[in-house]
Amino acid sequence: MAEFTQPDPSILVDLVKIKMPFGKYKNTVLCDLPVSYLEWFYREGFPPGKLGMQLATIFEIKTNGLSYLLDPLKRQASKSQTKFPRR
Repeated sequence: MAEFTQPDPSILVDLVKIKMPFGKYKNTVLCDLPVSYLEWFYREGFPPGKLGMQLATIFEIKTNGLSYLLDPLKRQASKSQTKFPRR
């Protein structure tokens, strides 16, 4: 019998904090990437590893109209960034 595990909420937190490391949208937070860019990855193939999983996840969220689920996490992330400004 298959064993079910609980979803990992840190995956969603990463989507509002991690920035795209390369390409046209370098330094754009993953949740802010345009759908057209994510569709390109969907057609051409997501990169291997964690980044590919993150891009596939944000693609699914956006194409299914679920972006609003990230709004509380985005607000929390922006509060933590303003709390301790970089020098």
